[in-house]
Amino acid sequence: MPTVNPRRWWALLVLATAQFMVIMDTSIIGVALPEMQRELGFSQNELQWVFNAYVIAFGGLLLLGGRLSDLLGARKVFNTGWVVLIAGSVVAAAAQTAWVEVVGRAVQGVGGALIAPAAMTLLMVLFAHDPKELGKAMALYGAAAPAGGTAGVFLGGVFTEWLSWPWIFIIYVPIGVATLAAAKLLPAVEPRRGRVDVLGAASVTAGLALAVFAIVRAEHVGWGAGATVLQLVGAAALLVLFFVIQKSVGQPLMPLGIWRVPRLGSANLAMALLGAAWIPMWYFLNLYLQQVLGYGAFASGAALLPMTVLLMIFMTAITAKLLAKFGAKRLIGGGLLVLAAGLLWLSAVGPTGSFAVDVLPASLVAALGMSLAYIPAMMAAMSGAPQEQAGLASGIVNTTYQVGSALGLAALTALAASQGAGQLGNLPALTDGFSAAFLGAAAIAATGGLATLLVMRGDKAAAAVQQADAPQSRGEQIGV
Repeated sequence: MPTVNPRRWWALLVLATAQFMVIMDTSIIGVALPEMQRELGFSQNELQWVFNAYVIAFGGLLLLGGRLSDLLGARKVFNTGWVVLIAGSVVAAAAQTAWVEVVGRAVQGVGGALIAPAAMTLLMVLFAHDPKELGKAMALYGAAAPAGGTAGVFLGGVFTEWLSWPWIFIIYVPIGVATLAAAKLLPAVEPRRGRVDVLGAASVTAGLALAVFAIVRAEHVGWGAGATVLQLVGAAALLVLFFVIQKSVGQPLMPLGIWRVPRLGSANLAMALLGAAWIPMWYFLNLYLQQVLGYGAFASGAALLPMTVLLMIFMTAITAKLLAKFGAKRLIGGGLLVLAAGLLWLSAVGPTGSFAVDVLPASLVAALGMSLAYIPAMMAAMSGAPQEQAGLASGIVNTTYQVGSALGLAALTALAASQGAGQLGNLPALTDGFSAAFLGAAAIAATGGLATLLVMRGDKAAAAVQQADAPQSRGEQIGV
């Protein structure tokens, strides 16, 4: 019988805080972007690299982080990730030019890619003894991600308005040091023997980065330009190479057999489209509040605080109950469709709009959709995986969410720019661009919702497959 760690709930607090901070790092820069743009010289279209540099490094290296966690020991990799994240935060805070800022953000992403999978491994070790405790721990840990993403918007406004934008990165230094001190609460996990798939990690990360770069640049050089075509073809070739490597090497970063896990593919599709709709929403909503409605950084962050409250309430107290009653398929599909409805509402924003009428109700509807879909999608992706592959399944679903976020933001930024979002000071043109981005995000979310309802197996069907294939699967242990 597995040993019960008496300090497991305190350890969970450390892990949930780490998850909160890692995901917050993708959003805390949101309200600071206009200020960073003025001081560091970013163009309106290039500004997204402050976000994408982090997400590409984070999403592209998550699988490698998971593998290193297995080979070196999860607690050691968790601690190393925080050291890297602190270093990247110092570089980002001290940046005086745009390219140094992007480098600092990329280093932060590398740190996050080490922290997140190691934290998931440690969570599984702490709570594997009791399916009910594991389900509760997963719900609390899962809620930390979207809560961190939305809370970052508010906290970014606080730091930017009352201090200065570098403080959104400086804050990670004391928190990182405190987390490293608290890491003694985490269990020591024995490393396993094996090798690192360096070529696989390099090919997938380079392919994702090149794809985002091509989409970002296409607005300037043209979608049919030779450079754009070559970059997109190169990105596709690198991603194909990644799958070839995974099939041919003895110890791949992502064993392709994992995709036989029931609902892993459909849950990952839902997560990719969820990220592609949700992250662009808060990105453009921040720009709309500041560049069109004239909000300051703090007011912009405070305007989105109701979303944070709603997310926390639903994810910690309501979503799990709804999941037990309606099942993952209905909740994911329905949540994505609700998110699409909120985004469609937001697409009606005008140059003379108001927060109470144009932003608040629509943003709450969107947040409701996110809170319904996120944790069920995460649980569905992991529920059928055997215990020894739970960390890999978690790494894959986190990767697809981050990749979807980066590609979605790149594509919708190009769409917004084509409709006038690059014309600073021209409120009608800016609003048209932001409206187009919201409409595009609504289409992405609606596609994800419909695809989930049409493609994903229902809970009973998935459970039957799991029972036939692996009687001791994760799905039976956590009851999804």
